[in-house]
Amino acid sequence: MTSRDVAHCSRPKIVVVGAGAAGTLAAIHLLRTAGRRSTGIDIVLVDPADRWGRGTAFGTPDSAHLLNVVAAGMSALPEDPGHFVAWLDRELPEAVDPHSFQPRRNLALYLDDTLADARASAPLAGLHHVRASATEVRRTASGVAVRTDDGREIEGQALVVGTGLPTVGHAWAPQALKDSPFFVPDPWAPGALDVVRRDRTGPSDVLIVGTGLTMVDVVLSLTGPDARPDRALHAISRSGRLPKAHLQVPKLATIPDISDWGSSLAEIRAAALRHVEGVQASTGDWRPAIDGLRFQVAALWGRMSEEDRLEFVRTDAGAWNVARHKMSPSSNARLHELWRDEKLVTTAAEVLEVEPLSRGGLAVTLSDGLRREVGWVVNCTGPQTDVRLLKNPFLDDLLRPRAGAALATIATAGMGVRTDEGRLLDANGYSDAPIWTLGALRRGELWESTAVPEIRSQALAVATQVLDAVAPLPRRLEDGRVVGGHHPVARPRDPLGLPLSTTAEAAASYNAGLERLMLLQDGAEDLIREATELDPTFALAHAALAMLGHESGAHTDVAASLSAAQEAVLKRGDDREASLVDVITRRVSDVRNSGARALMSHVANYPRDVLAVSAAVPTIAFSGVVDVQREAWDLVEGLAPAYGDHWWYISLLAFTRQDQGRFDEAGLLAESALSCEPSSGHAVHAQTHVMYETGQHDAGRVWLDHWVQASGRSASHRAHFAWHSALHDLALGDTEALRGRYYSQLAPPTVTGVRSLIDSASLLWRWRVAVSDWDTAASGLAVPPAFVGETPPPPIAPVLDVVDEALLRAPQTPFVALHAAFAIAATGDGDRLEALRHHCVGSGDPVIEGIVLAVVEGLQAFLRQDWTTAAALLADVQPMLVRAGGSAAQREIVEETMLHALVRAGRQQQASDLLHSRLDRRPSPLDQRRAATLTPGALSV
Repeated sequence: MTSRDVAHCSRPKIVVVGAGAAGTLAAIHLLRTAGRRSTGIDIVLVDPADRWGRGTAFGTPDSAHLLNVVAAGMSALPEDPGHFVAWLDRELPEAVDPHSFQPRRNLALYLDDTLADARASAPLAGLHHVRASATEVRRTASGVAVRTDDGREIEGQALVVGTGLPTVGHAWAPQALKDSPFFVPDPWAPGALDVVRRDRTGPSDVLIVGTGLTMVDVVLSLTGPDARPDRALHAISRSGRLPKAHLQVPKLATIPDISDWGSSLAEIRAAALRHVEGVQASTGDWRPAIDGLRFQVAALWGRMSEEDRLEFVRTDAGAWNVARHKMSPSSNARLHELWRDEKLVTTAAEVLEVEPLSRGGLAVTLSDGLRREVGWVVNCTGPQTDVRLLKNPFLDDLLRPRAGAALATIATAGMGVRTDEGRLLDANGYSDAPIWTLGALRRGELWESTAVPEIRSQALAVATQVLDAVAPLPRRLEDGRVVGGHHPVARPRDPLGLPLSTTAEAAASYNAGLERLMLLQDGAEDLIREATELDPTFALAHAALAMLGHESGAHTDVAASLSAAQEAVLKRGDDREASLVDVITRRVSDVRNSGARALMSHVANYPRDVLAVSAAVPTIAFSGVVDVQREAWDLVEGLAPAYGDHWWYISLLAFTRQDQGRFDEAGLLAESALSCEPSSGHAVHAQTHVMYETGQHDAGRVWLDHWVQASGRSASHRAHFAWHSALHDLALGDTEALRGRYYSQLAPPTVTGVRSLIDSASLLWRWRVAVSDWDTAASGLAVPPAFVGETPPPPIAPVLDVVDEALLRAPQTPFVALHAAFAIAATGDGDRLEALRHHCVGSGDPVIEGIVLAVVEGLQAFLRQDWTTAAALLADVQPMLVRAGGSAAQREIVEETMLHALVRAGRQQQASDLLHSRLDRRPSPLDQRRAATLTPGALSV
């Protein structure tokens, strides 16, 4: 035996039973995670299918059978929500619309390719497919052993059960029907519908039992071009309800805050109804409410008692499934055509009796009193959900009482098995057997656990747990030693797994504060301060307080906190903690030079240090360490290997993508992050920019307002979110809403300090130059007025009264200096603007001395009413403005001012061209209105 053979034999073996979507996704993430860790493993997929990735759901070859989720939601990789769309673009370029409903067989091909790619990218891992059915499982001294129906026994260190629910249920059928050759018990069996399609001799009609999504697929299969022309389809179910349809143009999901929804079914039902009604009223449709509620279902299900869960299954499940599991718009349109042509009839009824007909087919008596003669009866009631009734040998063996205890126990209503975060609980409540499951077998404890968006996240979690169990990474002990495997005295960890030199109690408070910081929620400093009180020697907590005070204006004594951190880290702190204390020390004394360099070096060495990355990346909360846009992008992009699919990183990446103008990708990433963490302020910020830059103004302000009132109730920087909503108001030309929003959400004393300067003051200037002063500006042109009856915006003076004079007189960053210039210009104070110009000249910062200075001088010309000079200066600086920092939406204040100056200077054509170029890029009723007056007849208002 060679050394390579020995190494191969020593690799942990993981057995995955089931190679449909769940098993394939588990294998994909096992391989990808092993590849990232450079861990050697062997995976054995046990399934009689000839290829992986098919299963019942995606094994259909019929192109009319569509996914009931848009392509953008079907990625196998949580961290890359555009992965499936990118695959379609590469393999099937005619089908790249991310909002399309793809044939299910395309997803099977995609999963196949993705597994092959994962296998190729994990050189230390092996993948084998055993084409057999698993029948038994037993624990061994080293793990588990799985027996197959061909007599093999496969031993491994861990087992993942990804079988789904493999049996279609037909307990409802009378025995005479079950015995009939004209009964199709499983429409997904290979060739099951072919004989029905070909039949031209017996009764023409077909009875379909079940009116859910399976019925939709069967109807589409039986009404194709080769369908029997005299055939009608009769679909029945107890309720007669059909699935609802997706919107032709989807709307963003509105995810509710469920913190005060209670735990009883009655409370949750009432709160859910209020949520749906509220979203219906604000958006005009109920679907965003249901789509958003989906992300909270597992948490709500977990709150309810077993009695309430069973009651929900009896009384509410049917209505939920109809609304939640929707069909594609094209399938819905086809069904309506069939109804119109009387080729499809749906009723509420059950099968009572069945008699064979002499000419073939069946006479079926229904509970509605009708007797129908049909050629075939097709079962579309879906899978049997109670695992005890599946008669699956492998699942039965998991549930079999044995010495010690059954390896698995039943969850609510038999809908799968009980687990501890995916790891099976045995009959005694222990989870020590190395057996995990995912997908439909977790439905009893999660309710929503059958769609790819849920299963892919479970697959990643299971992969991580399995590898932690069979090939654990080294861990650092409290005394600083690094040891292999698990160890009971390892130090507490932060949310990203980094060790903390403190007590468990102090770590808990610190982590809670850090999570609030990651979410952009209020209260982070209070929780971190509590950690310092629980452990005065906790250097990292003291350092975090100093950083928050220095860089984001938190109420803390920066000097005292920094001194405490420096003293504590000498007594108790590892290299990372000492490095971060040093970074913050440098940032306090020299934020933009040595402090920035030290922070970048620290992030390079410790990329999963959330606190450091938060300070380094330009966001709402922090100024960051770079002003050059591409350097900020590179910083975020470079963190990908360290974070994978973590929602916080995906949120930052979404913001980066919108900054790059890759709005489709940004939107998908933001939705992915919000599906994991509905309160992620960074993801909401990214999505808000996407909606503004793509002209979704009405939907954008409705969605953002709802988030702020629901999931974002604890959000810090609420003023900035209000500013974004106000931009939508302005773009819509809805100054009535804009005025109300300003006084309720952006006026002092609600907003003060630097946010008042950047958000409130900038909004008032834009309001003035874009709307209230526009007709005056255009009065010298032979054009009609655009804003008759508009009144001036609120006064600027109260805003500047709550801004620190130092921010106006001597701003230290280009971004703040830029906004200070516009705030001063809004007052008309030429002397004050000249003082700011003098500061820019001697600031020592090349961006302030160059770009900001040019803007200040342009505004000075604006105040002198030298419109040509103002427009020229602002136009010259426009291409370089990105160096001053901020987002495109924030920097747009310069373009709005230049546009106003062009109109004042009588340069009508240039102003019109600029507005038209903006309209080509982004719809805006405000821009359309102004363009229409500058070019009469060119656009309709």
